[in-house]
Amino acid sequence: MIEIDLADVHEPIVACPNDPDDVKTLSEVAGAKIDEVFIGSCMTNIGHFRAASKLLEGKRDIPVKLWVAPPTKMDQKQLTEEGHYGVFGTAGARTEMPGCSLCMGNQAQVREGATVMSTSTRNFPNRLGKNTNVYLGSAELAAICSRLGRIPTKDEYMTDIGVINQNGDKIYKYMNFDQIEDFKEVADSVTL
Repeated sequence: MIEIDLADVHEPIVACPNDPDDVKTLSEVAGAKIDEVFIGSCMTNIGHFRAASKLLEGKRDIPVKLWVAPPTKMDQKQLTEEGHYGVFGTAGARTEMPGCSLCMGNQAQVREGATVMSTSTRNFPNRLGKNTNVYLGSAELAAICSRLGRIPTKDEYMTDIGVINQNGDKIYKYMNFDQIEDFKEVADSVTL
């Protein structure tokens, strides 16, 4: 059993290429060049996409290729209605259809040899693309990397994340699937 006292964690932890068990603090990997960023996978909920959108507001011509793939059509619909897809589009993101996308490498892959910051669940060799080097981190960290083209310093991260902390109650609000009328109607029509 491994015990971690979260009071001792003062900065993001990043899984380094290409092993999810090779983790380092943000300070240890700060400055590493990033070519592409993937924000998606089943582990990334709607609040993470809202946070990434907030960090990308007003940004154009980001220096990396940014991929965005929400896990479900419900997330996609809600993010579109809230205007987040517009923010991603303005920033230059490529929005994928909801699902696994780059996480499994089954819908698309990053450029061969790219260094990637990903929110996916694994970074095994060649999973996101051939000969890639993949870091794993949060959607918030990934969004900041997409703006900078590199992994930020701890101070840069903490400064940027301040805007998220101010609005956290709205940003990280979960969807109540049973209250989304379009999807509730379909679910209610299913007979067993």
